[in-house]
Formats: sequence, structure tokens, C-alpha cells
Amino acid sequence: MSERSAYAWKDGALPSETKTPRTWRTRPDPFAAIWNTDVVPLLEADEHGALEATTVLAELRRRHGDAYGDSHLRTMQRRIHEWRALNGPGKEVMFEQEHKPGREGAFDFTDATSLAVTIAGQTFAHLLFQFVLSFSKWRWVGLAFSETFEALVRGLQNALWELGGAPAVFRSDNLSAATHQLEGGGRELTRRFKAVLDHYGAQSTRIEPRESHQNGVAEKAHDVLKSQLDQALVIRGSRDFESVDAYMAFVGTIRDRINSGKSAALLAEERKHLTPLPRTRLPDYTSFSATVRQWSTIHFGKRVYSVPSRLIGCDVEVRQHPDLVEVYYRRKLTATMPRIRGEKNHRIDYRHVIWSLVRKPGAFARYRFREELFPSLVFRRAYDALVDARGERADVEYVRILHLAASTLESRVEEVLDSMLRRGDRPDFAAVKALAAPTKPTVPDVHIPAPDLTVYDRLLAGGQS
Repeated sequence: MSERSAYAWKDGALPSETKTPRTWRTRPDPFAAIWNTDVVPLLEADEHGALEATTVLAELRRRHGDAYGDSHLRTMQRRIHEWRALNGPGKEVMFEQEHKPGREGAFDFTDATSLAVTIAGQTFAHLLFQFVLSFSKWRWVGLAFSETFEALVRGLQNALWELGGAPAVFRSDNLSAATHQLEGGGRELTRRFKAVLDHYGAQSTRIEPRESHQNGVAEKAHDVLKSQLDQALVIRGSRDFESVDAYMAFVGTIRDRINSGKSAALLAEERKHLTPLPRTRLPDYTSFSATVRQWSTIHFGKRVYSVPSRLIGCDVEVRQHPDLVEVYYRRKLTATMPRIRGEKNHRIDYRHVIWSLVRKPGAFARYRFREELFPSLVFRRAYDALVDARGERADVEYVRILHLAASTLESRVEEVLDSMLRRGDRPDFAAVKALAAPTKPTVPDVHIPAPDLTVYDRLLAGGQS
């Protein structure tokens, strides 16, 4: 800047203050000849504003050849935007809400698999459950693997008990874990979730189907949380964690960071208006009664689980938790197994049935749940190799190998099988047992009689030995 310019701007107007809005075009309008005849009819027919400038340009090229190309895209975008602002249909209005402290808490599940987190190198498919107070935006975050009633109750109760109170209203979408379809259309609360609301003295409001913006507090909370997690993972330099607990501790750190600041200040005000909690929590599991069938299985909730065969014929209580299933016999825990996820409807633990199967291996060929008897891909490959080498005898050999895995250490047997397959060796039972569980050498029983001390007495007396 020159000294003269400085003096001029000091006493007079700045250059930016002398500019006037431009009302003329700097170049001819390329769409002047066809705008009203070709473009406007397309925009008028587009009631929902779906047409994009690229689509309109493609249609103009189809009608008029190469007179309109990619160089006109930005001009077309501006013209369409201007036309819709002046002549287009009205847009849906979102109404900013005023939230009162203590009135409402929103909850929902969100798929967090897109964060590409791994546990010990393995892809971690999971959901995150969030409960958010609409006034203060305080949130609680928990882990879930499916949108089940048990996962909902656990997440909701964990949030409320950490918060120390409950809002008057719970806001959600139409989760199948909390609502059911009515015959005449629409959805209503399930009896089980209504009991949860009654326990905490709360009411429920739900959004209309396919109108997720109506649960905007929870939806926005999902966006903020996953954005913050994604950025924190970039700064961390790795998306791999040694355990699920380590990952959830990381999530908790980010949650606390989001809850700090303005949310922390508003939370103090909101806590004054929360409803006191009841004296006890509700169980976060569902109980079933089942009889163990002769196949060493129990059937409940359209699922099939195997249990120890000693329970065959017994009536048991099944407690289905969000991530595991417990089996009780006369109030004593007898079995625990992971809960089935997804579309699969059965889980068979080979350790529950192998002791009978090894005595009658012919049942393996047509066993209904035979695919469940391959603990890993290595065992499946070993069986296929046995079929190629031994034919029908493969079933007997494989069942004996599976019995060896149940009797000793599955990981050691798997390691031996993998090594043999890599070398191209036939993984029959004798060879696998020799490497995985070699016979311990017997130690001979050596008898050494007690020494005759009278010999030493005679030596001391000067006698002869």
C-alpha cells in the first residue's frame, strides 16, 4: 500500500464501500433461446425438486446436440436455483423446538460398523445405543449388537442410573424392541416396554414411520458422536483395539468430552426437574421355561441352543440377556453361551454332544446341525481332506478328532491340523493325537528298601560288617 492510498482511505470511503451490486451480465446467457421452451417445462413437472443440473444438461444435449456441454454446468445450477427460489414449490419447514428441562429424553441405536474399528485385528460389527436429554444434550453411550428388547432395557437403565433420575417422557422411533404392529395399521407399545415405562413413571412419544427427523435429538446425537469418534480415531493413528473393553473406554472418553462444557452446565439445571428413580432396577433379561429335549437342545423364542447332555429331560429356566444366554436348573447356573445374532436360528456347541457322537459316529453324516460341528474353517478343511483320502471312513476319523479337541485343547488341535494341511499330510486321528496330545511315558515304580542301620552300629562297636 502506498502512502497516498493510505491517506485517501483514511479520509474517504474504503474501496469495498464504493462498490455497487452488479445488475448486468458479463457474458450472454447461453440458455436464453431455450430456457422457457425446454427447461422451464421440465422444472414445472418436477414437483419434488429431484432434477439436477447434470440431468437437465444431458436432456438438452439429446435435443440440441453438443451446443450445451459441461462448461455450462455451473450456469445451469445457478439458473435452476434461482428459478426454484422464485417459482418452485414450497419446501418442508422444520420447526425449531423449545425443550424444557427434565421433560424429555430421546434414545436410539446407531450402526457404528462404518467406523471400521477392529478388535485384535478382526472387524468389529456393532451398534451404539444412545440416550440423550433434549434440554441439556447430556448423553449416555453403550454397546449393543442388535436392537433387542434386552439391549434396549439395559442401555436405558444404565443411562438413567448414571444420570440419577428419569425424564417425564421417553422419545424414540418405532423400534420393534418396544412396539408392535397393529392389525389396522400403526404401531403400539409392547406390554413389556409399557411395564418399563410404568416402573420409571414415564410416558412414551414416538415418531411417524420413515420420518427420522422427528427424532432429531437422537439423530443429531448420532451424527455428532460418530463424527467425533472418527476424528479421534484418525488422531489416535489406529482403529485397532486389544479388547472390546479398551474400545468402549475410548468411546467413554469421547462421550465425556462431548458432555463437558455447555451440556455440563445445563445438566445441573435439568437434574432439578428429573423424576426420582425407583428403589430397584428391572431385570435386563427375558426369562423362558424350557425342557431339554433328547437331542440335548432347548427351544425358545424361535431359537435352538444346545446344552450339556446331563440335563436331558430336565425343566430349566432360560435367561436371555442382550449378549448371552444363561441356563438355570433349580436356580443353579448350569450353562452359558453367546446369544444368537442376525437371521441364524440355532447354536450347537460340539462339546455338548461329542461324548455321545463319538460312540455312534454314523449319526454325523445326516445330523441336522452338522455344520455347527466345525469349530473353525481349519476343522472344515481337515474334514474335506479326510473325505478325499478316506471316503466314508472320514466321518469316524473326524468325530474322533473333534472328541480329542473337546478332551484336550481345541486351539492345540487346530494348530496341528493347520500345520498338517499346509504340509499336505493326511490329518487322520492317530497322527493328530500323536502331535496334539502325545502319550506320556509311564514312570516305573522303583522300590528302594529302607537301609539296615544295624550295620553302622556294628562298625561303631568295632565289629565286622
